[in-house]
Amino acid sequence: MENDTSINNVIFRYLSGSSDFLNLIINNITSCVLLLNNEMMLKAYNDPLKTIFSNKNHEDIIYHKCGNVIGCAYAVDEEAECGTTGHCASCILRETALLSYTSGKPIFKKKLSRYFYTSETSKELKHLQFSVRTFNFKLERYILLIIDDITSLVVS
Repeated sequence: MENDTSINNVIFRYLSGSSDFLNLIINNITSCVLLLNNEMMLKAYNDPLKTIFSNKNHEDIIYHKCGNVIGCAYAVDEEAECGTTGHCASCILRETALLSYTSGKPIFKKKLSRYFYTSETSKELKHLQFSVRTFNFKLERYILLIIDDITSLVVS
């Protein structure tokens, strides 16, 4: 049994050397994966962003603030940039991501319930669970934000 696990780990390590393979994995998991900088600007994302948060034209979201990208109702209703609304100072998503960035400590399975715009006019209450990790790559520090929509588990 231990030998099977070792063989599988070797195969996975071999396949992970391929950027195409890693992109397929990231785009086929059900969690929304956002790569942000220290200003909460989106640097990269995976395909589930389009299904969990679908309020924007996804070709034009890179280098926009996280809340604006995911359709945070506060940012949309106040017509403001994420980080400048009247609710941003108490936003657990923003607060947690920035805390992880400054402390370097991962944060797991925090919950958030908030309204998000899923289209230009449709606002919906979503219950989310998210985790945050940070890492350095090529002299830059990044925030890795992983979000799961748990609305169906909360609302039965």
